[in-house]
Amino acid sequence: MFAAIKNAFAHLLEVPEAVSPARYRSLRRLMTILMVAVSVTPLLLLSGISHMQYTRTLEREMESPVYALARKSQAALELYLGERESTVSFIAHAYSYKDLADERTLNRVFLSLRSEFQGFVDMGLVNAEGMQISYVGPYKLRGADYAGKPWLRETEIKSRYMSNVFLGYRGYPHMVIAVHRMEESGLSWTLRVAVDTLRLQQVLSSVGPEQETDVFLVDREGVLQTDSRLYGKALDSCPLPLPPATAETLVRNVTEPSGRKLMVASCALAGTDFILLAVKPEAEAFRPWTALRTELLLVLCGGIALIVLVSHLLMKQLVNRLQASDERRVAVFAQMEHNQKLSSIGRLAAGVAHEVNNPLAVIYEKAGLARDLLGMGKVCGESKDRERLNGLLEGIESTVERARSITHRLLGFARRMEANRQSLHIEEVITETLSFLEREAKNRGVTLEMDLAEGLPEIVSDRGQLQQVFLNIVGNALDAVTGSGQAGAVADGQGRFVKVRCVPSGQCALEVTVRDNGRGMPREVLRHIFEPFYSTKKDKGTGLGMFITYGIVRRLGGDIRVDSEEGRGSTVRVTLPLAPPDGSVEV
Repeated sequence: MFAAIKNAFAHLLEVPEAVSPARYRSLRRLMTILMVAVSVTPLLLLSGISHMQYTRTLEREMESPVYALARKSQAALELYLGERESTVSFIAHAYSYKDLADERTLNRVFLSLRSEFQGFVDMGLVNAEGMQISYVGPYKLRGADYAGKPWLRETEIKSRYMSNVFLGYRGYPHMVIAVHRMEESGLSWTLRVAVDTLRLQQVLSSVGPEQETDVFLVDREGVLQTDSRLYGKALDSCPLPLPPATAETLVRNVTEPSGRKLMVASCALAGTDFILLAVKPEAEAFRPWTALRTELLLVLCGGIALIVLVSHLLMKQLVNRLQASDERRVAVFAQMEHNQKLSSIGRLAAGVAHEVNNPLAVIYEKAGLARDLLGMGKVCGESKDRERLNGLLEGIESTVERARSITHRLLGFARRMEANRQSLHIEEVITETLSFLEREAKNRGVTLEMDLAEGLPEIVSDRGQLQQVFLNIVGNALDAVTGSGQAGAVADGQGRFVKVRCVPSGQCALEVTVRDNGRGMPREVLRHIFEPFYSTKKDKGTGLGMFITYGIVRRLGGDIRVDSEEGRGSTVRVTLPLAPPDGSVEV
């Protein structure tokens, strides 16, 4: 990443040869990604760490209510069962076998017991042989034989017994509390009392479990001892794995076979084979946190989206400014390169003009001498040959004159003569210049039009150099509208024309526009139009006209631009200041 950042900023410091939009799109994309990554990564890390810490804390907070509920339910059930067991034990030791064998006495004791304690169903006395010799209750269980029953043997061994929930002779879920007693005479017997499990369910309900929490009892085999809201009625099988039998309350995370996750608190009831389970689905426990997490996730996503949007807009603005700066920098370098080229061409032009002028002078002198000799009759020959020779000498002289004009222009450019500035009216200069070209335009069938605004201010400039500028520009326009390939130039019915217009440009400049409906120029030609010796007129042009025009306009403190579209004509715009750049006025 750091290497990418280094390369990106190194790329920023480069001065491109051409301002490519793809380069800045790539740079904007890279900088946006880096800014988003730097901004979002700490946010995501902080959110992840906070989520884990909060989830752990919430798990502990969710365990506390389930743990407390299990502890309260355990205390309530142990109190209830212990109270019943102690009451039965008290009756067994308060009455003798003879007293309880009398069903009237047994009935009186049972009624007193039910009036004080709820949940007792019936009571019976079992002798040493396992026969229930007396019974009080709604069922016909007198004479029931319990000989050999496991609960009876366990009662005889442990003196007290509390059974699991079962159906038995009664056909509905109940449990038995039995107390064994041996009298001083050696007589042994067992007092057996049935307890309704509905009362156990009521005890669990009275503890006040939460609506989402299910509290119930199971035995060591996983059989329900009370009804369960999640797993069915008493004596149904519980699908949950059983915890270890310990009096300590344990809280575990359990997954059902169906995949539902549960939070289970468990503990064993003292003196019984019962295990108390408090079950709460994690989905219910974490429902408030899930809603909060969804809201936080939406806020996080909204924050990230806002960061991305702001980063994109900031990087777009920054890169656009950078692109504009690079464009200005490229333009400055191009201008410096152009000025350097002009300087080099000027020095070269001075040397070339100087070297060429000397042999041209000799050629011109020799050609003049030959014409003089021919005119004095010093050269013998037929009249026809003399005329031919005279024509050749005239061609030599005209060619030398043309070469001299080219070298004169080169010297004028190389010397970079200071402008002879004076106050003048630009409309007079334009009118005077176009008067020189009226006849040529008429002969070519071109209409010269002028649109000069009224009340134009005076400017301080060089009249002669301005005339040269306008002569070059208008002359090129005449060549453009009358050159080859001009068959479609008058398709609009306007005819061939060159329009010269002058209007104020701001408060400190004038703009002169020369527009024609000629053949126009392609982009490739526009790029080289101000370069020296570049011409599209083949052997008819020197390629110095627009080059010299550009130099004059820049020396006068102005600017020149050319717009052209191939097949639709060209427009040259010359902007001239009202006063010279240095503020001096030469009159």
